[in-house]
Amino acid sequence: MINLDMYCICLNDNLLNRVKKLKYIPVGVGQEKFSKEWLLDSTGKNISAKNKFYGEYTFHFWFWKNILNKIPDNHWIGFCAYRRFWSNKKYTTVPNIYENALKNVPDDWNNYDAIIGNQIHINGIKWIKIIKYGKIALLRNPLALLKSKQNIRFQFDMFHGNGVLDKAIELLDDKDKHDFKKYVFNNTSYNQGNMFICKSKKIMNEYYQTIFKWLYECEKIFGFDLHGYNKIRIYAFLAERFLPYWFNKYVKTLEWPIVFNDLRSGINK
Repeated sequence: MINLDMYCICLNDNLLNRVKKLKYIPVGVGQEKFSKEWLLDSTGKNISAKNKFYGEYTFHFWFWKNILNKIPDNHWIGFCAYRRFWSNKKYTTVPNIYENALKNVPDDWNNYDAIIGNQIHINGIKWIKIIKYGKIALLRNPLALLKSKQNIRFQFDMFHGNGVLDKAIELLDDKDKHDFKKYVFNNTSYNQGNMFICKSKKIMNEYYQTIFKWLYECEKIFGFDLHGYNKIRIYAFLAERFLPYWFNKYVKTLEWPIVFNDLRSGINK
């Protein structure tokens, strides 16, 4: 087994002992107070003040600008969050997070450059949700009455704002604009989690250059006067759809299970 540095992104200080029990690197994001044992996205060159809009991507920016150049190449680096973890086996349920969360890199990963989460299917949205959230999205895409046509674009329109994804796509460089548009129209699933594991500094640097350049352009259109969870975190949600597209297009990737297991839960003491 090959060693892995896993950064666990958290929102408050009281999860420190649980992250340390996992033998992960504790990361604190946002404007909460953390003890000195945490890596903080508010130090060095940072965009920590944007955390409620960018989510975990304020740490990705910090990692890119302050850490990435200091780590050796061909060294596996991973990211998880206090509610989402990589399984150490190909399981989608992990009852005991301390025994079953990923700690080392399996030998068969050597044939890949990056690991991304398993796919989640977003079609089959219940009618009551379509009626509540998706009337305008349905007018824009009447074929979404069919389960097979409830694509990434339709789901994004429903929950994060009609037309937002279309406008954002137009801000991409030409090499990605057409392909990403095709991706969100043609797929009814995507690799979940806004998480990845990678062993190449070059790949991570290229991804960060692309994603942050795009998100900065999006800021000029959507700004920060945003309300409601599904709207405030718009930049994190855009990145979540773009990540699997980019890694699948440019990198030799392997899908691996991401499991939901909240460190704040009493079962994880």
